[in-house]
Amino acid sequence: MTDGSQTPFDTAAGANATADVTADAGQGDAVPVDAVGRPSPRKLREGTVVSNAMDKTVIVSVVDRVRHARYAKTMQRTKRLYVHDETNEARVGDRVRVQETRPLSKQKRWRLVEVLERAR
Repeated sequence: MTDGSQTPFDTAAGANATADVTADAGQGDAVPVDAVGRPSPRKLREGTVVSNAMDKTVIVSVVDRVRHARYAKTMQRTKRLYVHDETNEARVGDRVRVQETRPLSKQKRWRLVEVLERAR
């Protein structure tokens, strides 16, 4: 700024956060830093709700397509994620988007972002 006024990004912490696109991981590796200062953005997955029997928790089945290293055949690998659903809005069969979060319980590391498609 030419008039000398200071914006919230001109503070010492803000200047470092906006100026650095990468953070030093200690080994000389450059790790990208997102806007909040986290080493990498939180993972997003899409899957199908297979159980909503618990209170504020749903189980989401996420299918990943992976290529076999030796035989080059495409395989499907399924993960069952325990997802935090604060409003109990997800129903069995819904397609949902989930996001990685801090550990909420022994098994819950994901939270519900949105319901993409309702089950028929």
